[in-house]
Amino acid sequence: MQIPLQITVRDMPASEALDSHIREKAAKLERFYPPLMGCRVVVEMPHKHKHKGKQFNVRIDLTVPGSEIVINHDQSEDVYVALRDAFEAAKRKLEDYGRRQRGDVKTHEKRPGETEPPSAEDAPQGTEIPAAR
Repeated sequence: MQIPLQITVRDMPASEALDSHIREKAAKLERFYPPLMGCRVVVEMPHKHKHKGKQFNVRIDLTVPGSEIVINHDQSEDVYVALRDAFEAAKRKLEDYGRRQRGDVKTHEKRPGETEPPSAEDAPQGTEIPAAR
């Protein structure tokens, strides 16, 4: 990664074990998409509900060439489960982004005689575009 990994822990004590777990997961992401430029991870325990117990939120911001991918994983009772689920979602998003970058995703061609619906930019000012059915 060009930008060093940034880890933020809010509303809970930070631990060395949590920090190293996040670093391992982030290193694995770089294997799925080597051009990954940066990764920011925020782990927080925002609400202290009596009936639900501890709830953890994980947000991962991935910087890739030309874009940024954001993953929010809310409401897991175990911080390691929340991290696992968030990093799995990040892996899927990176794989999808990589496929689109390589052109592996199929695009649908127009059928003969098919026209595109008019866009708001094409219409003269003051006219309404009928809704598509």
